[in-house]
Amino acid sequence: MNTILALDIGTEYVKAVIAKADKKGSLEVIGVGRAKQAEANMFSGAIADIPAVVSTCEKALLDAEEEAGETAKTTVVGIAGELIKGTTTTVRYHRENANKPITDDEMNIIIKKVQEKAGEAAKKSVALETGNKNVEIRLINSAIVSLTIDGYKISNPIGFKGSDVVIQFYTAFAPLIHVSAIEKVCAELNLELLTVAVEPFAVCRACLGDNLDSNFSGIVMDIGGGTTDIAVIDDGGVDGTKMFSIGGRSFTHQIAKGLGVDFDTAEEYKTDLENLDEPLKKKVEAAISKNIKVWISGIEVALEDFNIVEVLPRNILLCGGGASLSTLQESLAVSDWYKALPFARRPIINIIDVNTLPDILYKTKTTIDHSYATALGLLRVGVDTLAGCPEEEGLKAKLSKLLQN
Repeated sequence: MNTILALDIGTEYVKAVIAKADKKGSLEVIGVGRAKQAEANMFSGAIADIPAVVSTCEKALLDAEEEAGETAKTTVVGIAGELIKGTTTTVRYHRENANKPITDDEMNIIIKKVQEKAGEAAKKSVALETGNKNVEIRLINSAIVSLTIDGYKISNPIGFKGSDVVIQFYTAFAPLIHVSAIEKVCAELNLELLTVAVEPFAVCRACLGDNLDSNFSGIVMDIGGGTTDIAVIDDGGVDGTKMFSIGGRSFTHQIAKGLGVDFDTAEEYKTDLENLDEPLKKKVEAAISKNIKVWISGIEVALEDFNIVEVLPRNILLCGGGASLSTLQESLAVSDWYKALPFARRPIINIIDVNTLPDILYKTKTTIDHSYATALGLLRVGVDTLAGCPEEEGLKAKLSKLLQN
């Protein structure tokens, strides 16, 4: 069995989760650790102070290793932020010889062309947002959303015959500076970085599990301290990911400003909202409500960009520490924010129940809830990456699971 460490370096907390993975793709979680970040450690979901983040990661990692009773070196780290560009590209490919079976080499050529095309678009987008046309980006995740040959949907094209191939690829790119910061943190901690994964994509992988034939559809919203990360899953495929820089800390700052208290007191009010006396609770809710309209506007803008699906899935799954804020859940559940978007009916809002995530067993004393969904997803990406290593199964494994560069 492979021992994998997931490191979720969030704005508010660093979470370390250690698990054992078997050859069938099942995960057994054996150690969990969590450590609070200082306010200046992160900015908009990205690392801002490498030494400080290393120190926080070390605390979380030591707790996880103590519970697991062993160390873990092979590591998957999450990445988030507005400059992470995850999009789905559709490629239509006409084969001149329809009677010739599709080969590994042929698929390699198609994959390379799609990644190059998506990379150019991501670089232009990041350059426009940063004002730096020379910004360097790196491919983080690449996965097949759907694949059809002559109109028939298949999961692995190798060996099939046919003339018209239509493939939808999800690709995600990140600025090199963000990836380099993660690599530096891992080097300082003496960890072997297996891969870096876009966080909402990782949560989707946790929801889908190891079932390649899953027809699950839904919208995942990971509400962290600094960002809200959104991903759309349609018929078992990840259609894309979007992120914007409003998270739990924005609401904390609004409470501090509205009630004239310091940040730590405001954070206590926010996290213990249901237990506050009624007058204080109403003041806190009033302060939060001022930020909710802006937050929901961010969700609307993000979902408008998903043009792959004609109708957005009704099932919305919330995770991350911010999902615990009941006011956010209620706003999504009862307001009319969804009417300008292509929903067939009012969305159904639920918090991810980690106990229902497929192919994951928990062998820890520490309680694991929805705030750990990203870390659990990172473990799943780690399993995918190990399964897709060239020395084991080559391109076939990559096509049937996750394409990872």
